[in-house]
Amino acid sequence: MTSILKRVLNGIFATLAVVGTLESTLVHAQDENEIELTYVEWSSEVASANVIKVVLEELGYEVNLMPVTAVWMWQAVASGDVDGHVAAWLPTTHELYWEVMKDRVENLGPNLVGTKIGLVVPQYVTINSIEELNANAEMFKGKIIGIDPASGLMNKTKQVMDEYELGKFSLVKGSGTTMTAALGKAIKKNEWIVVTGWTPHWKFSRWELKYLEDTKGIYKPKDNRQEEHVATIVRKGLKEEMPEVYRVLNNFCWTPADMAEVMVWNSKQSADPYQNAERWVNENREKVDKWLLDEPIEDACIVKKEE
Repeated sequence: MTSILKRVLNGIFATLAVVGTLESTLVHAQDENEIELTYVEWSSEVASANVIKVVLEELGYEVNLMPVTAVWMWQAVASGDVDGHVAAWLPTTHELYWEVMKDRVENLGPNLVGTKIGLVVPQYVTINSIEELNANAEMFKGKIIGIDPASGLMNKTKQVMDEYELGKFSLVKGSGTTMTAALGKAIKKNEWIVVTGWTPHWKFSRWELKYLEDTKGIYKPKDNRQEEHVATIVRKGLKEEMPEVYRVLNNFCWTPADMAEVMVWNSKQSADPYQNAERWVNENREKVDKWLLDEPIEDACIVKKEE
C-alpha cells in the first residue's frame, strides 16, 4: 500500500471512530448473551453471516447482524463496538483495511479457502484477457460494472484500470445486486458486458462465465505462495470475555461449495437468508458440530503455503 493511501485510510477510520462515538451508531453489547456482528451485503457474506448467526443462536446467544460498508465493518471491530465479522477477504481484497487495522483486531484465520476476484465476462465474449479490453471498448459500451464503491474489490479494480491503462472505460458504482441484474440483462440479449466478480458467487452457477486473465497479477496476492481466503476477525478481548463465542468463531470453517449452495438458495425470488441458513445448518450437522467442539480444530481452513 502506498503511504498516501495509508494516510487517507487512517484519516477515514479516525473520522468514523469519532462519528461512531458521538452518535452511538454502533454500541457494543453490554448483555453477556448478546453478540453483534457486522457484514457487507455481498451474497457471499449474507450467506456466511446468517449461518454463523444460526449456530450461535443454537447455543443460546442473541445475535445481531449489522449490514454496513466494508470500511465500517472493519472499523466497528477495531474500535470494539461490535464483536467481529466473518468477511475479511485476504490477503488481497481487504489488504488496505488489514494494514491499517491489524494491530487493533484479532485475526482468527481462514473460515473459507479458495476465493478469487477479478473482471468477469460471459463465456460467449471472445476476448480472454484484461489487456484486450481497450481494443473492444465499444462492445462493452466503455463500462466496467462495479459494486459498492468502498469495497476492496473496487479499490483493486481502480488499480487494475490504472496499470492496464484502461482509459476508454469508466467504473460504474453500484452494489452486488445491481451488478448481477446488469449481467443477467446483458446475457439475455447476448450483449458484451464486463463486471467486477468474485468466487464463490451464485452467478457462476446460473450463467456460463469466465475471468479475464490478469497477466500483471494485480488481483492476486503479492506473495503468490499464499491462497486467497475469507478470514474471521474479532475484537480484542473477545477470547477472555466470551470464550465460547470465540471458540465457535475460531472453529468456523466451510468450503466454497458450501457457501455457493446457500447463495444459490438465497438468489431465488422471495428467499429468506436466515431460513436458508437454518436449512444448511440442519443438513450439515456433522460439519457444524465440529465448530462447537471445546478445543480448536485443524482442518481444511488452513491457508496453504509452498515452502
